[in-house]
Parts: sequence; structure tokens; C-alpha cells
Amino acid sequence: MTDRPGVRRIRADPGADPPPADVWPMTVPAVAQLWAEGLELAPGATVLVGENASGKSTLVELLAQALGLNPEGGSAGARLQTARSEPDPLPLVVERSPGAPRWAYLLRDETLHGLYTYLGDGYHQLSHGEGFLSIFADKLRGPGVYLLDEPDAALSFGGQLRLVAGLLHLAEQGAQLVVATHSPLVAALPGARILEVGPWGLRPATWGELELTASWRQFLDRPESFLRHLR
Repeated sequence: MTDRPGVRRIRADPGADPPPADVWPMTVPAVAQLWAEGLELAPGATVLVGENASGKSTLVELLAQALGLNPEGGSAGARLQTARSEPDPLPLVVERSPGAPRWAYLLRDETLHGLYTYLGDGYHQLSHGEGFLSIFADKLRGPGVYLLDEPDAALSFGGQLRLVAGLLHLAEQGAQLVVATHSPLVAALPGARILEVGPWGLRPATWGELELTASWRQFLDRPESFLRHLR
């Protein structure tokens, strides 16, 4: 893994008019923080963890658009378009290191079915999870910037282990990764920088202090007792 990230930072364009603060997606605290402070991308992996509706997916979509990617998935050249649900692009600037690779790719669980159709090559003949892992192996190779939104959604425990192994291999090759996840297994990606997403915006966290980790520990220690408290 290189110590010099290809993409150093994504920030607001200082020459652009600020988006209305009371209009989505600026009402999402993580997006408002991105606009106000920018987001530095470290070498290797950055993992976004948070509850549903915390803004993880919206943030990933905006980063994808800033990088010139199709926000529904794929590379910059992908012409995939189904039902539009993504925010309008924000005027963001991507700060790159000299000579940084331009290859980037977005994988979103929410739009994978459409991406399978767009790419063809028999992905629909595979299970959802195997199709995802197949695209991962085919398209995410070598240095570049790779964005993954809830890649664990379609994967079994074994599939998530394969995903983590693939992410580690990419990081070792000099890739930068931004991964939004609900999985404590994926969040434990060795060497990853963890950002917890919530009403506060974005804040650094360690795996052991995540609410996600604590909840899974409590469930696995005493599943019946844990579930009884849901009544």
C-alpha cells in the first residue's frame, strides 16, 4: 500500500455558489460537513458506518459524481440509468496527486440488478451474491478509487470474508476504497479508517467503540434475551 493517496481530498468548489442549506442533500449532516470541511481520503480503505438514513449512501453517491462516475454504478463510461434516486451533483473539486490513476468504479447493492443487465456477460445467471463478487473481481483491479455501497447486503458470512480478502488485496496494490457498510465483519477491515455517520455528521471511530459492534456482541452473547427486549 502506498503512503501517498491518489485522491488526496474532495472539497467544495470555492468559485461555486453554496447549495441551499435547507434543501436535500444539504440537510444531511454528513453532506453539510463534506461541503464545509471537505473529506480527506487516506491511502487504503475508508469505512463508513451508521444507521439507515444516516447519509452513508448519499455521501457515496456524491463522491461518485465528483469522481465522474455514473451514480447508479459502474465506471465513468457506464450509461446505466433506471429510476433516478440520486441527489443532484454538488460542485465539488477532486484534489489528486501528480500522476494518480484515473480508474474508478462504483458498486451499489441497490442498483446491482440494473448493472448486471447493463454489463451482460451472464451475471444474471449467478446468485445475487456471486454476481456481486464476480463483478468485484472483474472490474476492481489495481490502483484506482473504488466506492462500494453496502457490498455486504447480498453476501453470506463466507462471502463477506471473500469480500474483505479482495479489499485487502486492492489496498495492497495501492487502491483507495470507500466502503459504506452495516456489517461488523466488513467494518473490521484491517488498516481501515472508520468514520461513523450520524446526526453529528462524520466522526472518526474505532471498531471496538462502534454501536454496531456493541449491538452484535450483545446479540451473539445472549440472542434470546436480546430479542425478548424487542417486544
